Amino acid sequence: MKIFISILLIFLLGPIFAQENGKTSSVRKFNEVMSYVNNMYVDDVQNELLTDAAIVALLEKLDPHSVYITKENVNDANERINGNFVGIGIRFQLLRDTLNVVATIPGGPSEKIGILAGDKIVVIEDEPVAGTGLKNSQVREKLLGDKGTKVNVSIKRKHKSSLLHFTITRDVIPVNSVDAAYMISEKTGYIKLNTFSRSSHEEVVSGIKKLKKLGMKNLIFDLQGNGGGLLYAAKYLGDEFLSDYKLIVYSEGRAQPKRELRSENKGLWEKGRLIILTDEYSASASEILSGAVQDWDRGLIVGRRTFGKGLVQRPIDLSDGSQMRLTIARYYTPSGRFIQKPYNDALSYKQDLLNRYEKGEFMSQDSIQFPDSLKHKTLISNRTVYGGGGIMPDHFVPLDTTGVSDYFTSIIRGGHLNTYTLTYVNKNRTELTAKYPSFELFKKNFSMDKPFMDAFFNYVENEDPKLIFNEEGYRESESLLKLRIKAMFAQSIWGYSEFYQVYNDSNEILQKALEIIESKQYNKAKLAQ
Repeated sequence: MKIFISILLIFLLGPIFAQENGKTSSVRKFNEVMSYVNNMYVDDVQNELLTDAAIVALLEKLDPHSVYITKENVNDANERINGNFVGIGIRFQLLRDTLNVVATIPGGPSEKIGILAGDKIVVIEDEPVAGTGLKNSQVREKLLGDKGTKVNVSIKRKHKSSLLHFTITRDVIPVNSVDAAYMISEKTGYIKLNTFSRSSHEEVVSGIKKLKKLGMKNLIFDLQGNGGGLLYAAKYLGDEFLSDYKLIVYSEGRAQPKRELRSENKGLWEKGRLIILTDEYSASASEILSGAVQDWDRGLIVGRRTFGKGLVQRPIDLSDGSQMRLTIARYYTPSGRFIQKPYNDALSYKQDLLNRYEKGEFMSQDSIQFPDSLKHKTLISNRTVYGGGGIMPDHFVPLDTTGVSDYFTSIIRGGHLNTYTLTYVNKNRTELTAKYPSFELFKKNFSMDKPFMDAFFNYVENEDPKLIFNEEGYRESESLLKLRIKAMFAQSIWGYSEFYQVYNDSNEILQKALEIIESKQYNKAKLAQ
C-alpha cells in the first residue's frame, strides 16, 4: 500500500500531464512527498484516507462542482439520478428510537406481503432495533441489499398483542421525481418535479397525458427547489415543450467539442400556455430547461433568480468503487447565455445565497443588477434576458415571510411538527380514514379546533420544555401552521401529491403563476404561438 496513492494520482493525472511537458514534475514532487511520509512519519500512515483527502483537495481547486464520492456513498449519491434503488419499499421515520413505517411504496415488496403504514419495525434479522439509538444510515444498511435477497423483520402493530414476523424479498424500488401532477383549477394543470433522473421524462409524460384527459389547457411546471440532475433528462423534457428542431442546450469544453441537443420528436405540450416556476434553489438541469423555454419564447418563467450553475459534470468510476464527478464542459442556453455565476472566490460562492438574501434580492427585483455585457435577446420576440448568474424570471415574486414567526420557525426546525403528525396519524389512522374515505373530503372538511391545537402545543412543550407556547407567535403564524399540519396529515395518509394539493395554497410563486396564466397578462409577453 506504500505507493498506492502515487499510483492512483498518476492514473488520475497522468493523461493530462503527459500531454503537457514540464508538468510531470508535479507528479514527481507528489511522489517524493508521499515517499517521505510513508518512510519517516512518526505514526503509521493510512494511505486510503490520505488518497481520499488528496483527491478531494485536488478537485476543490478546479471548481465547486467537481467532486469525489467515496465507494460507501456512491449508491446513495446515484439513487435520485438513477430513479431507483434496491430495498424493501417503505418510507420510514425514526421516532423515539423506533423505526416507524410512514408508508409502503405501491407495488413494492413490503406492500405485497402486507406491511402497513403505522407498523413499527422492532427486530431486523433477530437483532432488536427499537430503543438502540438507531440512525437513518444504519436503517438503510440493514434494509438495503441486492435484488432477490431476503431480510427478516418483526413488527409491532396496533391492536396486536404479539409481534408479526415477515420475510421480505428485496426488489428494485422506484424513486419518483414527479411529486405531484394534478389539476389546480378547471383548466390549469400542475406538475412538480424534484430532480432530473432517468425516469423523469417517462413520469412527466405520464403526468401530462393524465392532465390532458382531465381537460388541461394551461400547464404550470414547478422546478422550485430542483437542484438538477441528468443533462439528457432536461433535453427530453425540453423536447416535450419545443417544436421542430429547436436547440435546447449546447456545451463545449477544452477536451470536449461543441455538442448541441435539439428537440427531435413531437412533444405533448408544444402548444398551450406554459409557465415554469423557479427559485434560488433551481439549478443546473432546471436552468437548462427554463432557459430553453425562455429563449424560444415558449412560455414564461415566474419566481426568483435561479442558482447559477452552468458546468457539466461527467461521472467517472474509479478502480476501488469510488467515483469522481469531473467538470468537462460549460453549457449555454439557445441564445448563447452562460448562466454560471463566478466561482473564483470559494467562500463567496458557498455564501452566495446568503449574500443575495442580505442584499435584499429575495424581496426586491430592483436589488438585482446585471451589466449590459450579460444581456441577450430571446429568439422569437426579441425580449431581453440575462446570463452570468442564473435565469432571471419574466415575473419576479418576492419571498413572502408573512406569518413566519420565530415561534413557528422553532417548531419546524425542531422537527416537532413532523413527529407529532406521524404520532397522531399512527394512533388515529383508522378513525381518520373512516371519517375521510377520500382525500377530497379530507381537504374540504378537515379542520383543527382549539382542543386539537392545545394538544399539539402540549406535545411540543413535552418534547422541548424550552419551547413554551407563545400566544403572539401563534397568532401570527396560525394559518400557516394549520395548513402545514393539514398537509402533513394528507401526506401521511395518502402521499406527496396530496401534500402539495394542500400546502400549495401558501405557495406564493404558484399563486402568482396561476393568476398570470389564467388572465390576459400572459399574452402581454407576446410569446411564440
